[in-house]
Amino acid sequence: MADEVKLHGNWLSPFSCRVIWALKLKGIPYEYVEENVADKSALLLHYNPVYKKIPVLVHGRKPICESMIILDYIDETWPENPLLPLDPFERATARFWIKFIEDKSPVLWGVFLADGEDDREKARKATLEVLQTLEEKAFGDEKFFGGDEINMVDLAYGMLARWMPVIEEVVGVKLLDPDMFPRLHAWAENFRQAAVIRDNLPDHDQMVPLFKIRREQLLQIARK
Repeated sequence: MADEVKLHGNWLSPFSCRVIWALKLKGIPYEYVEENVADKSALLLHYNPVYKKIPVLVHGRKPICESMIILDYIDETWPENPLLPLDPFERATARFWIKFIEDKSPVLWGVFLADGEDDREKARKATLEVLQTLEEKAFGDEKFFGGDEINMVDLAYGMLARWMPVIEEVVGVKLLDPDMFPRLHAWAENFRQAAVIRDNLPDHDQMVPLFKIRREQLLQIARK
């Protein structure tokens, strides 16, 4: 019981998937608990009384909340197959780009939540600016951020590989264009095809109708 690992998450959430990928990369056995974010379990509210959100990792009955904090905890608790570089400068650089995507996450979801042509175009341009920064400054010509192996930065950016194509289809805009962003597009393809990621990605075709429903719900709330 002391070493028991449970993950409370939701299959549609990129934040839950970050944790699943990390656990799989580390080879850590765990029990997965699917949460309905519209009807949260009493256990989830008990484990995360502050934000009341998934994901929550429970290790030996001790809850850890927030996906990137969970990833840090996993990496420090199970140091085999490290998710962060060992070199201090490379590790600091990795943390910088993790902080960047955390700060810019609302921008990347902006198109999904935009209502009307003008707002959608503004959100599209803001997203393209973020993607251009990543194309020019973050991703080089290596397969993954850390070279040949997936590391914590790649996990943090996983939203771009699966969720952004869903947003593109739902809203009807093109964002991650291979001609505009060849490095970023190649990274996304390499990331999706990596065995651990490929076997633990939510299905695109199952996501699209649910995201359409969710988008309409959010827009209706915003219009009131």
